[in-house]
Amino acid sequence: MSEQIQLVPGNSLITSTPEEGRQLALKMARLIIKITQPDAEIRERLRNVYAEDANLLIAIGQTVSNEFATIAAANNYWR
Repeated sequence: MSEQIQLVPGNSLITSTPEEGRQLALKMARLIIKITQPDAEIRERLRNVYAEDANLLIAIGQTVSNEFATIAAANNYWR
């Protein structure tokens, strides 16, 4: 990998609101995809594949959900 990728933006899971936590979860999920497949051209080509596959779209949603669960716990569920 030629590019250094920070997997936890700002090196913190702490956010002010659940909305910010959800946005962080989405960013972290995208970073996982980027580090798993570092070639931007291949990622771009694959978008057409998963955009048409309901199971792959659900898998993406599950990935974001898992990230959000971790962030929510880190923020004590914003209590």
